[in-house]
This record gives sequence, structure tokens and C-alpha cells, in this order.
Amino acid sequence: MATLLFASFAGGSKAEDGYDLWLRYKKCDQPELLTSYRNYFTGIYRVGNHASLDAAVSEMTRGFSGILDKNITQLKSPQEGAVIIGTATELSPVLRNLIPALNIPALPEKKEGFLIFRLSYRQRGITIITAESPVGVLYGSFHLLRLLQSQTPVVKLAANESPALDLRMLNHWDNLTRHVERGYAGIALWNWHTLPDYKDPRYTDYARANASLGINAVTVTNVNANALVLTKPYLEKLRALADIFRPYGIRLFLTARFSAPIELDKFKTADPLNETVKDWWKKKTDEIYQYIPDFGGFLVKANSEGQPGPQNYKRTHADGANMLADAVASHGGHVIWRAFVYNPESDDRFKQAYEEFKPLDGQFRNNVLVQVKNGPIDFQPREPFSPLFGAMPKTPLMMEFQITQEYLGQATHLVYQGPMFKEVMNAQTQIAPKPETVQQVIEKKIRPDAVTGIAGVANIGNDRNWTGHLFGQANWYAFGRMAWNPKLSSEAVAEEWIRQTFNNTPSVIQPIKKIMLASHEALVKYMTPLGLAHIMGNGHHYGPLPWGNTLGRPDWNPVYYHRADSFGIGFNRSATGTNALAQFDMSIRKQWEDSNTCDEKYLLWFHHVSWQHKMKSGKTLWQELTDHYYQGVKEMRIMKSEWAGLQKNIDPERFNHVSMLLGIQEKDAVWWRNACLLYFQTFSKMPIPAQYEQPDQTLEYYKSLRFPYAPGN
Repeated sequence: MATLLFASFAGGSKAEDGYDLWLRYKKCDQPELLTSYRNYFTGIYRVGNHASLDAAVSEMTRGFSGILDKNITQLKSPQEGAVIIGTATELSPVLRNLIPALNIPALPEKKEGFLIFRLSYRQRGITIITAESPVGVLYGSFHLLRLLQSQTPVVKLAANESPALDLRMLNHWDNLTRHVERGYAGIALWNWHTLPDYKDPRYTDYARANASLGINAVTVTNVNANALVLTKPYLEKLRALADIFRPYGIRLFLTARFSAPIELDKFKTADPLNETVKDWWKKKTDEIYQYIPDFGGFLVKANSEGQPGPQNYKRTHADGANMLADAVASHGGHVIWRAFVYNPESDDRFKQAYEEFKPLDGQFRNNVLVQVKNGPIDFQPREPFSPLFGAMPKTPLMMEFQITQEYLGQATHLVYQGPMFKEVMNAQTQIAPKPETVQQVIEKKIRPDAVTGIAGVANIGNDRNWTGHLFGQANWYAFGRMAWNPKLSSEAVAEEWIRQTFNNTPSVIQPIKKIMLASHEALVKYMTPLGLAHIMGNGHHYGPLPWGNTLGRPDWNPVYYHRADSFGIGFNRSATGTNALAQFDMSIRKQWEDSNTCDEKYLLWFHHVSWQHKMKSGKTLWQELTDHYYQGVKEMRIMKSEWAGLQKNIDPERFNHVSMLLGIQEKDAVWWRNACLLYFQTFSKMPIPAQYEQPDQTLEYYKSLRFPYAPGN
């Protein structure tokens, strides 16, 4: 994997283009530490033959050679200074031959878990990476390289880790045309036209990056599915990708078009209870496994946003999911059924997933997971957790986050999602009789054979730096690391990423970490403070459109969500409104049901309150709303200033890339602030305080703006 080299800058390093992500493997710049690394790591000795061990040796050869600035190769025999890798079964005889009295530490319980430890052996000792499975050894190899990139002393190079969840998945919303729905980093990675014969080296680099985080499953096509992906020409292309992914522990899943029997073989029905339809899916599944023996299964979006599904035939989501689950069961496959639905007969978009899926709890096959978005609406900058996470104790639930920033300023805004991920996963679904968090819900094994999981909608495209915005890489990284180990703090994950992406200098780490940790809250303030939601532009969702009211369905329009009027603003979901709060456990409902005590970050999610409503600060709601919008812009400008101060410490290309995007983000933040406050002012009839920078354009100007070709739509 080549990295473009540019002119030197004041810090002495070379400019970079971001392609290497966090796998840069730059020379250790601490002389004493570098000497110790060179002394203790002289080569790699592997025990056993497996493609994942090949990948581990390749990665460590690359990583050690870069970090140590010294050619490190594979050894033909174990020796002092070696990193010795292999599964425990194959490694134990070798180690006991070297050290007869050795007691090998206990392995992690899960096959993907790994063990790293140091042993005294002659002068330099040896480093052991072992696991029950070859892919566990690969994960341990990446972990060791992460520690070295972060300049961890040799004496601290130890780990015993297992993943918290079984499936750690990226969902690509990539179409066969290579257009990426909600994609902001170019077109899709997968060149379907040249596959299967041309295997772009970038596919391997993609697999390396995922494996370094422990991501072990991907769907490469859109949930708004195309049945053609199930045909022989595409299965041949998919086999080529699966063969590349396999050594890196990544299983390929496919998005299934529910009406595929009709579209591909002219069936008159796709009724999931029809025996001919069942047989069609069974044969199609058998065919897929002939091409991809470790095929993971299907991800399905059904009866949502025009997608066909079982409800077309008056069947339930469980009927549809179970038909596909039966088709893959004999192969060990799974079906992931998305709970993103909205029924036009319901009085509140917030309630609809719960209304459709809660009654089906316990009706799904053992190999079905229901994939639930983190919040009840649609990946908003801030949402309360979906009430489904506390409502389906008999069904394995899989979290769905959106890494791609559809509602977070897209790839023009720097928004680190780590704090948002943690906020949702740490949210309590119930307090009494026993506290339980969302994380505990998705980690819970409903049955001994049940699978747990989490998915993130990918932000990856064919842009040279993968994610459009350099800092978009941090969200891919954070998702993977937190999916593996949810106990990691968003601060710790940010620092890991900074150390590997930039360098280990405190004067670089601290200001970048400050920027990252402040970024999500700043965006919420300048976009959707105090519980506002879904007031973005129609279709492309870029920029503010709180006045939007032109689309056919009420719940596609921003005015549906904020309900501003002369009295006040907000959506009444209390008992006097749609009563959506009743979907939460009583112990949780109590903290939100009173507008005077409700956590103010969710106030307008649950209550329609007066512009004169007294906030906890003592200010009126209008004053508080205004303060939040202005504070968001202020915090964004601080982020921009902090980055400007790093010019001497960051290579010019990446520094300028981020600087220009921060310039756009500042303009967008001001645009959001001005447009929203001018619009809401037409209802509140209250002034923007004179001490604040006044809008330099009229509301009519902001309403006139159009973006017909905004990306990702």
C-alpha cells in the first residue's frame, strides 16, 4: 500500500493523503523506546498454516519494519526476540519445548479473543500472540501493532481480550450503479464492472482496516436492495470479494430484495407462506453457499419506504424473516431484519417501530436478529434511545448506528461520534427493579445459540482518504473499537486514533482530542438544540429547512417534528399528546414525562412548551434556544481556532484539507443558527438579544436556497 510523499514541513515529517488510515506504521520517534523495540522484536515466528496467520505475518512484517525502521522478517525457527504467533493448540508444544516448565495463561472464552504476553527467554525474551482461532491471532497482531504505534513500553505489552458482541458489522448502502445512498466520499469501492477478474488492492486494504478494529461482517449492497445481486454473474463477483475478506475474519452478508422471486423468475407472488416461494429461497440460498461457503446470511429492509415485504401479502415481519431464516439455517446462516418502518396509520412516527415489532416478540426463529436504529426516528444528531431496546426480551436485538453523517453535516462537518455512541449504549432502558442499559440489552444472550450484534452504516467510498473528511475516519474507527470493547471511553478511543493517525506528541494529541470531544455537542447546539429533530433539508438532508412542508406524507416534513406555533414549540409525546412515552419502562418514563423536570436535551422531543417556559437556567425557552444556537457557533469557531494552532505540527496536505472543511462548517453553523432562529422568531415574536451577532440575511433569503445536487441523495 503506497503512501504519496510530499514536501517536508516544519515538523520534519512528510505530507500524507490519508489513505493509510490508522495503519501508518511510522518510525518510533522516541530514541530510547525505539532502541528497546529493536532489541525485543527481532523477527516473527509463526506456528501453523492458515490464511489468517498469513495475514498476521504480513501485517506485522509491514508494521514492525515501519515502526522500528528496520527490516523485520519471518523466522524459520523460534529464537529470543521473536514474536511467536499461532493458535493455542499448535503453539503449546513449541513453547513447552522452549520453556519446559511453562504454564500458559488461560485463553479468552470466545474464539475471536486473543492473548498477548511476554516470556523471559535468554536475553531478549519472547512475545506470544495466541488465541483459540487463527482470526483471534490476527486480531491480537493488530492489537500489538496498535500498542507499538501508541509508543507503549515493552513491559506493558500484554492483553487478554474478547469481543463483547458476536457480529460487528458494516452496512454499505452501495448500489450496483456504484452510487452510494447517503455516501459523501465518492462512489462505491466495489467496481462491479471489473469484478471478479480485477481484484483492486484496495479491497484488501479495506479488509485490513476492518480487521484491525475487529469488524467481522459486512454487507456490500444497499438495504434498498436490487434483486440482481442474487444472480449468477453477481454471485461470481461476490465470491471474489468474500475470498479477499475471509483471511481477515470478515463474513459477507447480502441485502435481500423480498420480491426477488417475482423480479428474477416471474413468480406471481412472494408470499412468505407460499411453499413454492419458500422453495425458491431455499434453492437460491443453497446456490449462494456454493459460491460463498461461509456466507453470513441476509439483511432485509421490508415494507419501509417503498420496499416490498411480507405485509404486501397480509403477513407479519416475523413471517418474512422466518422464511429466510429457514432457508439459511442448515448452513449456519442468520437473518437480520431491520425494524426501520413507519406505518402511515399511526399518529406518531416515533411510535411506529414499537407498534409493529413489540407484538412479534418471541415469534422469530432462533437465527433471526431484529436490527433497531439507535433512536426511534432516523439517526438524528441526538435522539432518546429506541423504546424497542427495553421491550423485546424474547428477541435478539441488534443495534444500528449511522457512521455516515447523513444528518450530521455530511462529510463537510467534523463530528466525532464516539460520545454519541456512548450516550446511547449507556442509556438505561429501565432503572427498577434492576438497572439495565442498552448495551446490556444487545449483549444479552436470549438463548444459548443466539447471536448478538451491532451494525454501522458505513461512511466509506472511493475517495483517496476513504471517508471524504479526514476526521470521518475517526468514526469508522470508533464504531469498530467500541463494538469490540464498549467499556472504552470515547476519550480513550479518540486518543488511540490521534496517536496512530497523526503522532504521539502531547501538543498534538491534546488539542485534537479537545476538538473531537467537543464536536458532537457543538453540532447539536447549532443544528437541533433542546430536543429539536429532523429539521434538515428535504431529500438530501443538508442544511436547515425548519419551514419545510411540501412533501406528501406529514412525517416527511420538518414542521411535523417541531410543531412551532404562537404558543410554543416541541412535539407532545406525553399522556396528553401521542403518549409515545408509554412505550418506555415506567422507571424511565418518569424522568421525561414532566416538562418541568425533563432532561432539557430531550425537552422538545417529548413536550410542546411555551416560548415563555422557564428553563433550569432561569431563562425562558426562547432565550435558552437562542443561547444554544449561538453557543454552538461559538464552540465551532473555537474548534477551528484550535486546529489553526496546529499548523506547524500537521503535514500541509491534511492540515489544509481539514482547515478548508472547517471553514465550510463555520459558514454552515452560522447558516443553521440564523435560518432557524429567524424562522422560529416568526412564532415567538421575541427578539434575538442585541448583544449577539445579528443575522446578515433575511429569512426569505434562507428560504430561497436550493441544493438539487447535494451528495448522497
